[in-house]
Amino acid sequence: MNETLLFVDGEHIAATGERKFERRNPLDGQVASQAAAATVADALGAVHSAAQAFPTWAAVGPGRRREFLDAAARSLEAKSGVLVAAMMAETGASQVWAGFNVHLAVESLREAAAMTTQITGEVIPSDIPGSLALGMRQPAGVVLGIAPWNAPVILGVRAIATPLACGNTVVFKGSEVCPATHGLIVEALNEAGLPRGVVNFITNAPEDASAIVEALIAAPAIRRVNFTGSTRVGKIIARLCADHLKPAVLELGGKAPLLVLADADLDAAVQGTAFGAFINSGQVCMSTERIIVDESIAAEFVERLRQKALSLPVGDPRKGPVVLGSVSDMTTVHRCNALIDDALEKGATLVCGGRAKDTLMPATLLDHVTPAMKIFHEESFGPVKPIVRVHGDEEAIACANDNAYGLSASVFSRDVARAMQVANRIQSGICHVNGPTVHDEAQMPFGGVKESGVGRFGGRAGIAEFTDLRWITVQTTPRHYPF
Repeated sequence: MNETLLFVDGEHIAATGERKFERRNPLDGQVASQAAAATVADALGAVHSAAQAFPTWAAVGPGRRREFLDAAARSLEAKSGVLVAAMMAETGASQVWAGFNVHLAVESLREAAAMTTQITGEVIPSDIPGSLALGMRQPAGVVLGIAPWNAPVILGVRAIATPLACGNTVVFKGSEVCPATHGLIVEALNEAGLPRGVVNFITNAPEDASAIVEALIAAPAIRRVNFTGSTRVGKIIARLCADHLKPAVLELGGKAPLLVLADADLDAAVQGTAFGAFINSGQVCMSTERIIVDESIAAEFVERLRQKALSLPVGDPRKGPVVLGSVSDMTTVHRCNALIDDALEKGATLVCGGRAKDTLMPATLLDHVTPAMKIFHEESFGPVKPIVRVHGDEEAIACANDNAYGLSASVFSRDVARAMQVANRIQSGICHVNGPTVHDEAQMPFGGVKESGVGRFGGRAGIAEFTDLRWITVQTTPRHYPF
């Protein structure tokens, strides 16, 4: 097993004092990876390197930045096998989910490459005669990217690709859960020939995370913070950024509602629900977390969904193809078991699945869930899903909006106009009609409202987040002054 080292100023280096930490596989407890445990001084060294590299990288033309990013996409794609193996070992993910991670991450790099020539401005009419007024986007500086473990390749690349395309340099703080997976992304970027200091990579022991993140955000050279993770941690990061007046893009938790209206195609709704609810064992920010179904078709829908859920294979992803691999750790098991117990005590019906004893959790459905139950409001972030029965579209919309989160949502109906009217009233940053709540494409504006975060990743929306819009004028004729 190789150690994942820090990557600072174009060099792989050990942490100060040779400090290291281990990540163990959630199924068998075997060491999955070993990584350098950075100190605050190491983290600040990465910031210094990125700051030194920024002026030169910002001056690189869009065509050359595109070449680097395209090369990085090819390098990452070539590492597909080792990335999938690392992700399965560190997080317990299924091969299907790990493979999709690599695929979308490659596409994200290609999309970022295409965006280098789309960083445009505008000419703005001025009331001053002869004044040419321009709105120009310029790179912001050093971007701090913090990515989580649940979709590590997708979200690791997202923390880096668009900022680089815009001419920023990056300090990437990898997750303590999957340092080797995140380290392989940096290896691909390095193999693409990025200049020294353009991307720097830090890993840290779990107990050091708070101190390192605080020091990184406080560093004057950091001009943007890019975080994907829990709402609890996101609020802490938002407060730190506010203290230093630094913009942040935050993609946080979710409790995505999927609405099955009375006229829905039940086969399509069942397939979309099962995918959205159980891909990566429900450990996706967009996971279907509330299945809201019209009472008139609920009995048939629930039975069909039960059969689908029971057909989903569960097992150790290293031993063969499964849909539900291991969840990240026993904390998820205990949380989901407690949600099941609470719901059943308060009158819910167990449709399939149930309490788990280890991290191989079955697809679990709870019917007749009400607002009195914790699972109605709280994010399970596991394969335990509530079904809420409603009467009519108005009640379905009210139920969908009765939550602090607002990332993704879905509406199933044969009447697209009706579904669009419902979708327009759901409080979420993303909504899909006749499609699953879990859906991501590199070019789309991705992000949430309410406690699901602020800002948008992807495409031109991402460019707006990682550049500064400047007003610049050129006086082309003599100007009249009042004195």
